Formats: sequence, C-alpha cells, structure tokens
Amino acid sequence: MKILYNVTIKVESNIHEEWLEWMKMVHIPDVIATHCFESYRLTRILGDDDEHGVGFAIQYIAPDIDTFNVYQDQHAKRLQKAHTDRYANKYVAFRTLMQIEAEG
Repeated sequence: MKILYNVTIKVESNIHEEWLEWMKMVHIPDVIATHCFESYRLTRILGDDDEHGVGFAIQYIAPDIDTFNVYQDQHAKRLQKAHTDRYANKYVAFRTLMQIEAEG
C-alpha cells in the first residue's frame, strides 16, 4: 500500500513568499532526491491566512511503509534540521502519515 506523508505548516506572513521559493527550489527537491517518494504535491490552504501566517500542506507519496521508514531513519532529521535552522521560530508544523486505500 502506498503511503501519504503530509506536512502541514503555517509560515509567518512576512516570509511566506521567500519560504515558498526555498521549498520549491531547495527543500522539496532534496526530499525527492532521497528516492523515498514517488511524487509530491505542494498546496496552499485556502481560508487559512490570518495574523499568524499563511498555511500550506506538502504531500509526499511513498511506495510503501518500508520506503517511508528509510526516509525517517536516514534522511528526515537532516532535512527537517535544514528547515528549522533557516526558519526557526517563524513557522509551526505538524506531520501526518496516512495509508492510501484508493486513488482516482
């Protein structure tokens, strides 16, 4: 079964454009370069902008749980640290792991 790894993040409004560019040009390509994910989708959460920031969700698709576990064990800490080092105290994030039961 394929696995969907969802990262929901709220970024401070004054940096969200720079953050979005960095995600597209650096961070997401680095995650995909681990070869643990088949694809990704970067979305902006509609109706979520407020005084706390702008909301996004990044969804990565892994072919199976074992491949996702390789990402977690070998790559996640390093990649999350790069993000935290760059944007410390300017975002909040939470991660959700889901099993895909059907795709259209």
